[in-house]
Amino acid sequence: MRGIEGQQAPERTRRLLRIGAVAVASLLLGGLTFFAQGWLPESFSSLANSASGWALLTALMVFGARLTGVTASIVGAISFVLLVLGYSLAAQLQGLFYSPVLFGVIGIVAGPFVGIATAWLRSSSQLRAAAGAALLSGIGIGEGVYGLTQVAETTSPVYWIVITVAGAALLAGMTFRRLRELRALAVAVVGTAVVAAAFNVAYLAVGSVGSIG
Repeated sequence: MRGIEGQQAPERTRRLLRIGAVAVASLLLGGLTFFAQGWLPESFSSLANSASGWALLTALMVFGARLTGVTASIVGAISFVLLVLGYSLAAQLQGLFYSPVLFGVIGIVAGPFVGIATAWLRSSSQLRAAAGAALLSGIGIGEGVYGLTQVAETTSPVYWIVITVAGAALLAGMTFRRLRELRALAVAVVGTAVVAAAFNVAYLAVGSVGSIG
């Protein structure tokens, strides 16, 4: 019994270290997204000024930390919220005010889904892998379509096209490399379309123009 507990302790420590690293990185990257709006070329400035940018960072950090299950879900919310707070703190350092409330709430609601969806990309379950791909692909495609149709007059189309293609590429990659069951394929394709549509409806409902700044 002690041998098993001794083996589990180092793993718990490593997991806690990975979670801590994600939290610190999220706060720092959130601050960087504020400054990146001025650093990035106009064609990609929307990366630092869009919900998909934070969702992408959250997904990459959860994926890199190799978190699973409930842990991935919780850390997804923590990461998204800390990205928002980092952005808000950076704005304050420049003498500006940005309220983190709206996107903080969005992070609490959406972050767990982004976290668990990212973890499910590695799942041996076809349906879970399909659902994870559908959520992440739907976010990318959904915001890409929103950007191209709703804020096309005030932003460059380049980022919106890139994020749309990235979402479609994730869906295609998972479809051809991981998904073999017909049910899983249906979940991936239909789920992506549903999430993309829901993303647009949600943006319109909150009166957003796709901007976090």
